[in-house]
Amino acid sequence: MSRGHCILSHGFESGPDAIKVTALADVAERLGWTHERPDYTDLDAQREVSSLGDVRARLQRLVTLATARVVQGPVVLAGSSLGSYISAIASLQVPVQGLFLMVPPTRMGPMPALDAARVPTSVVHALHDELIPPAEVIAWAQARSARLLMVDDGHRLTDHVEASSRAFEELLATL
Repeated sequence: MSRGHCILSHGFESGPDAIKVTALADVAERLGWTHERPDYTDLDAQREVSSLGDVRARLQRLVTLATARVVQGPVVLAGSSLGSYISAIASLQVPVQGLFLMVPPTRMGPMPALDAARVPTSVVHALHDELIPPAEVIAWAQARSARLLMVDDGHRLTDHVEASSRAFEELLATL
């Protein structure tokens, strides 16, 4: 019997086999959660829509997947960068049990500012993120009393995959 289901969304110009979402999938499986890693590469390639592809379609794909899963039991949304942004926004439309956001953008062009359901939330962000100002993420996390792990790294969190996995494990253990 599964404890719930995790939907793990990769970042822009990444893929479902990316190192970070693969590490999170391993954690989920070890803790008895089912999981899936949607592929958004087709939508990321749609540069005629925006420089980040079709973000609205990416969000809709996640909402559709989460809506189908939530009727079967608890759902946790997790993601990296653009994947974390759509996870947070999707939580406003689908009743999820928790959120795990790695280097979440607080702004996304013409899309709404970062917002999320008031559920247990953990955030991992990089002190030297070259794309997303750390101060904005700190303020966002503080305003909602989210767990926040700041690491000495850049946007890709290359040196902190294991630390991110441990933070995800801590979140799942509390649900």
